[in-house]
Amino acid sequence: MITHDKIFDTVIRSVTFSILYVLLIALIVGVLNIFVSLGLIIFEVLEGNFIHIDFIDVVVSVLTVFVLIDLFKTFVDYREHERIRLTYITDATILLVMREIASEVYAHKVEYEFVLSLSALLLALGVIRVIAAKYSPLED
Repeated sequence: MITHDKIFDTVIRSVTFSILYVLLIALIVGVLNIFVSLGLIIFEVLEGNFIHIDFIDVVVSVLTVFVLIDLFKTFVDYREHERIRLTYITDATILLVMREIASEVYAHKVEYEFVLSLSALLLALGVIRVIAAKYSPLED
């Protein structure tokens, strides 16, 4: 007999499986994008044509790939242990905030309210990360 728990588990497994493949494709595309951007920068420098190619795009792309890696680890961990670790989520959020700070700083559109609010957010996330690491539940 099919129970609601079996249907729920099957749907959750299917959704997480699909998301893992989407994240894997996004990781591959992100890494390829980084290499193409670096190749364009190197090619333009060697040719002597200094067409405006922002190096910040490469930095933001690298930080975005790190965010995707943390999300990928979160979903893999959920598939294996059926729980979400707080450390993975806080790491991904910290990287996302750092990505936003980097893009705003290099774009020269930084306002002090923005920096202060993101600094407070980073402080809170850092405290959460330390507490989560110190008081983590016992491993199975």
